[in-house]
Amino acid sequence: MNSLLNWAEGPWKFLHGARRIVCCALCAVLLVACSRESDYVSLGLEAAYYIPRMSKLRLQPSYSGSAYRWLLQTAAGNDSLLSAERELIFLSAEEGTHALRLEIDTEGTTFTHSMDIHVTHENVEYSPFTSRVLEYMPAPGQHTNTLPLYEEGDDAEDMRRKAEDCLVADEMITLGAFGGYVVFGFDHTIVNVPGKKDLYIRGNANYAPDAKDPTRLGGSAEPGIVEVAFDRNLNGRPDDDEWYELAGSAYRHPATVHGYSITYHRPTEHTPIPDRKNMQTDTVYIAWEDNQGQTGYIPKNSYHSQDYFPAWIERESLSFSGTRLPGNSVDESGIGRNFILYAFDWGYVDNHPNEQVDLCSFDLSWAVDRQGNPVSLPGADFIRVYTSLNQKNGWIGDTSTEVARATDLHLSR
Repeated sequence: MNSLLNWAEGPWKFLHGARRIVCCALCAVLLVACSRESDYVSLGLEAAYYIPRMSKLRLQPSYSGSAYRWLLQTAAGNDSLLSAERELIFLSAEEGTHALRLEIDTEGTTFTHSMDIHVTHENVEYSPFTSRVLEYMPAPGQHTNTLPLYEEGDDAEDMRRKAEDCLVADEMITLGAFGGYVVFGFDHTIVNVPGKKDLYIRGNANYAPDAKDPTRLGGSAEPGIVEVAFDRNLNGRPDDDEWYELAGSAYRHPATVHGYSITYHRPTEHTPIPDRKNMQTDTVYIAWEDNQGQTGYIPKNSYHSQDYFPAWIERESLSFSGTRLPGNSVDESGIGRNFILYAFDWGYVDNHPNEQVDLCSFDLSWAVDRQGNPVSLPGADFIRVYTSLNQKNGWIGDTSTEVARATDLHLSR
């Protein structure tokens, strides 16, 4: 009987073994298929995203490859390459659905993931104007400690807050002599819209009716250079983010000095040397030296008797660096009575009257890196303006950029 059972079980054991082999093979195939599907799913990207306009969306696949292409479908149905980096920060000022596709090349295979980015209107309306000041550090100057007003006991935070109050209210602040700066932002990201200017910044320049050079607009132009930074780490602070200069019309002028730096020294007890002709009570008031081997002084004039060195700063010296533009001051009288500060063509704050909106506006596409190479930025979160001239103008005094409120041109139209 046992032998009969053994004989009968033989075929069944064979069939069972065969079934196990087939099952194992099928599992192997499924595992490979699952592995391929897992690679696709592990891109870590959704099929659809919803974000408010002018808000950043960070997209990064968990799958690495040898090449990346982020492609946005245009209105004409063509593909526009947004980035060739692994990470993309998507940003748009336009509401609607944006078709985005990621292609990853790896080991001869291209993985593709398509997604729709739904850009919606913000729940709380954005303001088109400056909403905050992150840092205020003027250089010494005849308006320093008055615009805004320093009061005994004020520290750097107090002065930052006062500068913020001024810019939000569209009131002027001074940046002092060369290098003095302010860093400000909005309640949203300023989007770099191709073919359009993005930012308008007010100053207090004007044209003089007696400017003699017919080829240039002259008056009280005290140009300030604009730098911008994009908040790539999304932490809301201009810490590790790189700054880029918006290259204005004089960026490549042969007399423009890139990498210029200057150090100002707090005035010490000394005997003032006046210049009555130029209304100066002390011509050797604040000493400075620069990295071009030059030295000089910021004079004190009879119109402004307060301290010119920032009173809330405890250090004995202040250093600044940046791009120095060619001097624009001309004594048209020849005897020190009629100084005309001629405007540069475009690209600077406090360079043309505010009514010249186009000449007081800026395109983020002008951004260049430290070597002068063009940089494509999706937008800007932080704006820095600094005085770009180091010059004296007789009885008028030092050249200092003044700044008021800025406007996002994409929200003001």
